[in-house]
Amino acid sequence: MEYLIGIASTDGKVVNQHFGRTKEFIIVRVEGNREYHFIGKRKVIAVCNGGEHDEKALDTLIEELSDCKYVLCSQIGRNAEISLRSKGILSLEISHFIDYAINKVMKYDEKFNRNIYALKS
Repeated sequence: MEYLIGIASTDGKVVNQHFGRTKEFIIVRVEGNREYHFIGKRKVIAVCNGGEHDEKALDTLIEELSDCKYVLCSQIGRNAEISLRSKGILSLEISHFIDYAINKVMKYDEKFNRNIYALKS
């Protein structure tokens, strides 16, 4: 299965940015839960201003990430998490090296999809 991951990072090495403060997401394509490729960066407008955010700006940010299955960040507010989930995007808080975080997501996704298939059988 192929899917995209949006990663909140200031340095391209570590997942280290709060979702609402991120100005650029690294986009990774996972292919078959075995390999992944960095495909680019997306510049976005940060929606968090000291704990407050604009709902319209949040909607715009989520639209920018609408092709992603997962979003990785160091922190995310409950409202943003719920808004992402309502669009079918799972946000995961993880503060670690990007390679490590992607491998954890691939393992999670593989296990989750296997369990979904087992339930349908």
